[in-house]
Amino acid sequence: MRSIDDHKKISDITIPGTHDTMALHGGPAAECQAWSLADQLRAGIRYLDLRVFALDHTLYIMHGVVYQHTTFTTVLSTIRTFLKQYRSEAVFVRVKPDLFDKDMVEGMVAELIAGDQDVWVKSVTPRMGDVRGKIVLLQKDSFKLGIPILGTDKKGDYEVTHIGEKERKIETHLQEAERDCGGGDYVVLSYSSGTGIGTLEGMFLTPKRVAEKIDPWFYGYLNGLHLRKGSCLGIIAMDFPGLDLIQTVINLNPKSIMF
Repeated sequence: MRSIDDHKKISDITIPGTHDTMALHGGPAAECQAWSLADQLRAGIRYLDLRVFALDHTLYIMHGVVYQHTTFTTVLSTIRTFLKQYRSEAVFVRVKPDLFDKDMVEGMVAELIAGDQDVWVKSVTPRMGDVRGKIVLLQKDSFKLGIPILGTDKKGDYEVTHIGEKERKIETHLQEAERDCGGGDYVVLSYSSGTGIGTLEGMFLTPKRVAEKIDPWFYGYLNGLHLRKGSCLGIIAMDFPGLDLIQTVINLNPKSIMF
């Protein structure tokens, strides 16, 4: 992000991210990523999707009922270590309260980051120069710290029974993202991820199997995409993205923008 103009709003940038960033454990039905958080950050991922469960004064990282062998405090430490080394960068974090006692999560997060000038918690959309070296929180639903998210996915869009149908949904969502990107005090979020687990027709389509089909198609689709001058797609959250796919998302930004 070092070449992004300091005056550019972060809502005007196309940002690669991961869906269920820490879902590395639990078997084929639960796993959405293969790389550690540190490796994802080094690969260019700048949006993290964290599912957080509050229990006994600790914030655990989950995927559904599956514990992901880490805590929110540990995740914060990993991000901070990365940002100390790469001060030109910013890391965008969505905290999604999970399981029960969801209303406890926001207060516990606020307590952990209290007084930390390197965490952005305001709802106003900052410019790039405001957030270099910082963690930028994003708010949605029951979590109200940070910049609002405008999601393009509709209820149930994550369910995949036919790959071709999923491809068409992704195209539709990105068209919506291009229309809405940079339009207000929010960031646009779209997903390429999906799973057939829990459906009858797609019961064997685990997140990895979906990604094995979607990611190569998505790579080709994005490389052939011609955005209008000055437009963006916001955040794109993916399952199991490789280096080439991540770089392709980054390349959707104007040539002067380099992560």
